[in-house]
Amino acid sequence: MATLYTHQEENVAKTWVIMGVFLCVVIGLGWAISFYFNNPGILLFAVVFAVGMNVWSYWNSDKVVIALSRAKPADPVQYAELHRIVENLSITAGLPKPKVYIVDDPAPNAFATGRDKNHAAVAVTSGLLAMMDKSELEGVLAHELSHIGNRDMLVSTIAVVLVGFVALASNFFMRSMFWGGNGNREEKQNPILMIVAVAFIVLAPIVATLLQLAISRKREFLADASGALLTRYPEGLANALCKIGAYAQPMRTANNATAHLYISNPFGPKAASSALARLFMTHPPIEARIKALLDN
Repeated sequence: MATLYTHQEENVAKTWVIMGVFLCVVIGLGWAISFYFNNPGILLFAVVFAVGMNVWSYWNSDKVVIALSRAKPADPVQYAELHRIVENLSITAGLPKPKVYIVDDPAPNAFATGRDKNHAAVAVTSGLLAMMDKSELEGVLAHELSHIGNRDMLVSTIAVVLVGFVALASNFFMRSMFWGGNGNREEKQNPILMIVAVAFIVLAPIVATLLQLAISRKREFLADASGALLTRYPEGLANALCKIGAYAQPMRTANNATAHLYISNPFGPKAASSALARLFMTHPPIEARIKALLDN
């Protein structure tokens, strides 16, 4: 019989399988470009640039995300109950209390950010505080603290590094093709392998993006299960997700760069109205998340 523990274990395993496939895509892209130009040294600049930019993003992720979301520090007096819940859940989870922020937005939502548990922050919208009862708010905050405890930020950062590498390397190749460059490529290379290499380079950014989104969706299932285990009351988070899913309007501060961090898609349910949109969703369907929480 499925339980929250088995959901947690399954999602950890599936996430690392996807990461393994992701690494294979990156290695395959490196092979394809090296094969085409017969010169692996041309990738050095793209690798250094991609890693450098993403390392900087990793160390400054909390500041960047807080600024993009227009979050403000939650006053410990005005939001005393919010601080108390975060502190109690942090103690239960064995985590340092993260910084607490408020986003002035009527849409119910929340996110966690930061490079590790000692440099983390959680933010909730004013709409979430107005809409949720205590058990539901605890469920949402437990979900966000689980992202911190599960080191989701590290996995997400690795995925961003890999996506950045793939995008830059593919873009480099396409620009070289446009300008007619061929490096040290030998004309007698196998034409079938050449076609495979070019096709792989063109498709790699799409595949990398889909894998990143798959990781993001698995991370949400894992945080749901971990959060429910933290509160020992999965119905609280399930009810919160039900209310969040019923809210039709997008967030005023919705941003593509930070959308994957929120507990629910900040662009609202209409953002996944088409089959193509659902393919590129940053979050699994709320109905599936509720079912996984209550199926134990």
